[in-house]
Amino acid sequence: MKYAVCAVLLIFALDASAEVVGDAEAGQNKAAVCAACHGVDGNSINAEWPKLAGQHAKYLERQTMLFKNGGRVQAVMSGMAMPLSEQDMADISAFYAQQTPSQGVADEALVALGEAVYRGGKADAEVPACMACHGPSGAGNPGVAYPQVRGQHADYSAAKLRAFRDGEIWGKGEQANSVMVDVARGLTDEEIEALASYMEGLH
Repeated sequence: MKYAVCAVLLIFALDASAEVVGDAEAGQNKAAVCAACHGVDGNSINAEWPKLAGQHAKYLERQTMLFKNGGRVQAVMSGMAMPLSEQDMADISAFYAQQTPSQGVADEALVALGEAVYRGGKADAEVPACMACHGPSGAGNPGVAYPQVRGQHADYSAAKLRAFRDGEIWGKGEQANSVMVDVARGLTDEEIEALASYMEGLH
C-alpha cells in the first residue's frame, strides 16, 4: 500500500515539474513582434484582431499551441506560432494576462437581444446561456480555460461565432473542442451580431 501511495505521489510530482511556468517580464520582450497586430499592451486597435490584454494565460497558451500544431488555422498566426517553444508561449501568455484590457461599448439598439441570449440562452434551439461558462460579467473561467469575452471587439467575436456555427472546430483528435460549434449552431445572424456587441460592452 505504501509503495502504491508513493508511486501516485511520484506521478503527481513529475506532472508538476513538467508544467512550464510563464515569466511575464521575459514575455514582454518576446511579445514585441506581436504588438503590430495586438497592440503593445494587448489592446488591438483593428477590430479584426482580438484583444489579448487580461486574457487567461492558460487559454492563450492553448490557442497558441493550436496555431503551432495545426489544430487551429490562420495564415498569420500559424506562421507566428511555428517557431515558438512552450516556454515562449508561457512567457508571452503570462505577459498578456497581466495587462489591463480596454473597455468596449455596446450598441444600445442591440443590448436587449444580446443580453437575452447571453444570460438566458435559447431554449427552443438548445442554446445554453453564455454566462454559464463565461460568467455574468464575461470574465471567463481561468481554471478550465474558458476565455474572457468582455470588452472584446464585436467584429472579432461575431466572426468567430459565425465560424463556429459553420462547423469550425479548434483542435484535432482527442484535443478537439466542439462545444462552441454546438452552442452557435442555433444562433441567427441577428443574434450573433447582438451577442457580440453586448459582450463588447461587458466590464
